[in-house]
Amino acid sequence: MLQIAVTGKPNVGKSSFFNSATLSQAEVANYPFTTIDVNTAVAYITAECPCGELGVTCNPRTGKCVDGTRYIPVELIDVAGLVPGAYEGKGLGNKFLDDLSQARALIHIIDASGSTDEEGNPCDPGSHDPLDDVNFLREEITMWVYSILQRNWPRLIRKVMSEHLNFAKVISEQLTGVGITIDDVIEAERIMDDNYDKWEKDDILRFLDKLLEISKPIIIVANKMDTPEAEENIRRLQEEYDKVIPTSAESELALVNARSTGLIDYVSGEDHFEVLDESKLKDKQRMALEYIDTNVLKKYGSTGIQQTLNRAVYELLDQIVVYPVEDEHKYSDQKGNILPDALLIPHGSNPRDLAYCIHTDIGEGFTHAIDARKNMKISSEQVLEQSDIISIISNK
Repeated sequence: MLQIAVTGKPNVGKSSFFNSATLSQAEVANYPFTTIDVNTAVAYITAECPCGELGVTCNPRTGKCVDGTRYIPVELIDVAGLVPGAYEGKGLGNKFLDDLSQARALIHIIDASGSTDEEGNPCDPGSHDPLDDVNFLREEITMWVYSILQRNWPRLIRKVMSEHLNFAKVISEQLTGVGITIDDVIEAERIMDDNYDKWEKDDILRFLDKLLEISKPIIIVANKMDTPEAEENIRRLQEEYDKVIPTSAESELALVNARSTGLIDYVSGEDHFEVLDESKLKDKQRMALEYIDTNVLKKYGSTGIQQTLNRAVYELLDQIVVYPVEDEHKYSDQKGNILPDALLIPHGSNPRDLAYCIHTDIGEGFTHAIDARKNMKISSEQVLEQSDIISIISNK
């Protein structure tokens, strides 16, 4: 299951985002370091399920399908708040960094209202510039990885140069615990020259910046978008950075809670909700729902939580959804479950890659694949597309 970390300073709404996205109950409070121990839970991205197109009723083994929308599980990691200087041990320091080491992507929560200072303490709304909070996360992670490498850098480079070893292999072996692969290093290395023994500190940092951009891409979440101070800050953030999503985690949490108690009908990611019984609403609840409707849903089109999850997986990690089946005629597995699995795989994958994603043995025994929609054999090198339904034929 893909792992995505929810990161940022203390007190910017990370746990509220986590709770609303996963329906978990991580503690939420208005002071730094509420989340001391790492929390993990399942969240869901969405995709259009082929069941409607095919006129069948699917039976998901994981996740669910609601009115033709498939909910596909990913793992969210809610880690302790990060403060500047964490790589030197400030705040909760390296614990934060260790917690996110295996995450494939980072959701960076920013307080768009400017009501938390650089240490994560509450301050007057608008008194802190949220743009100052964007770059420090990448800088902290880069310096953390640099601190891992720099102790052994001279020895490693001497070994690479004298024994003509593969630089990417040597570096990736040193950074396995950070979740960095040899392919990540090879791609990052392209921006550098191969005179490794001539690299200064700035060269190493430039290389690591690129490496982390590849191995741990970041999406920026401008939280608390419903506050008066947020609108201008969101505009400035979107002008400066590519992937910025306005959100209101508190609004999503309120809507999810209202739905769970039967007060409203609401689908996460949509721009509206329906009150099921006006007589059951207390005045405070009615006012809160009216506020969310006016200042969040009508203004921004959604709370931004589902959009963040989807964009993190589809855009940041460049994944597609493919449906493997065993019986290409019935779109089912051996037990008769229709469209039982929705797998996330990298864009550009082929049927052989899919076979290995299902199970190593199936990948090793791969013989060919069948496109279930067309009921025809396809090349093992054919690039798969979003929502493909594929039957893998294996001799194992």
